[in-house]
Amino acid sequence: MQKLQIETIGARPVLATGPSPTPKAGEIRLRIGACGLNFGDLLMIDGTYQERPALPFTPGMEPAGIVDALGDGTTGFKLGDRVAVYHGHGGLAQRGCFPAAHCHILPDNMSITTGAGFLVAYGTSHLALAHRAKLQAGETLLVLGASGGIGLTAVEIGKRMGATVIACARGADKLAIAAKAGADHLIDSDTDDLRKLVKSLGGADVVYDPVGGDLFKAALRACNPEARIIPLGFASGEVPKIAANILLVKNISVIGYYWGGYLKFAPKILQDSLKTLLGWYKTGQLHPHISHILPLDRANEALDLLKTRKSTGKVVVEIQSLD
Repeated sequence: MQKLQIETIGARPVLATGPSPTPKAGEIRLRIGACGLNFGDLLMIDGTYQERPALPFTPGMEPAGIVDALGDGTTGFKLGDRVAVYHGHGGLAQRGCFPAAHCHILPDNMSITTGAGFLVAYGTSHLALAHRAKLQAGETLLVLGASGGIGLTAVEIGKRMGATVIACARGADKLAIAAKAGADHLIDSDTDDLRKLVKSLGGADVVYDPVGGDLFKAALRACNPEARIIPLGFASGEVPKIAANILLVKNISVIGYYWGGYLKFAPKILQDSLKTLLGWYKTGQLHPHISHILPLDRANEALDLLKTRKSTGKVVVEIQSLD
């Protein structure tokens, strides 16, 4: 089978061939149709992610495809099931073995390509907003990086939860995509004064921030009393220092959050969240946005789209046609 492989940390991934893996007890083997890309894939390739698999390894956290083998004692799935997976790596290959506990059966109306770009982005945003920030209907949610893979889902989910959503992104084209996802107000991070505009709209009760840097600092100063800020990443390249005096004066909470960690210490919370989201999709309440679909032999080009922020929503690598 073909697979993308990391042979040296920080080096460009290469296409390689190897035998199909055999599932262990509790695993499924997937004939992979597509794999969604995430910023975490870039970090893992560079060796800066929380998890560091042994070399050589195949990146790809978010495959979807068809079950073609079951390990001993594996229950809940059967051959031919269409599933999406969240796993640390292994998705950018024609076949892969994954723990059954990390797998979810796709709704009948969801394509494998859509399924490959669904779990991580929607799962991250839903658990952040509903479980960690406890966003309430009528509150104001500020989403930074609002046209990106997770930012766009935060706009959509926040609106569905009854919040007023302020979307911040770079340029009119990206802001138009956020508006389509339901944003009530738009801020261009290249030209607008975020702090001034958010305060003019009544301030932020919850801040969803995958960007960091100067935008985090401006958002902090535009928060209402008892606001909650969730840092999800630092796409700007700068991990901001937090002014504790501002937290004190306004009773602001900065909430630590790592979605993948729930698989280890509270898996039921994560699994229940994903079941809710797949149910929302099945009933037409969510509308995933995929800006680019590229084949496996162009996977490096797909990763570059993510790195240079030229994509919106999700980038998906198509491994083989299964839909």
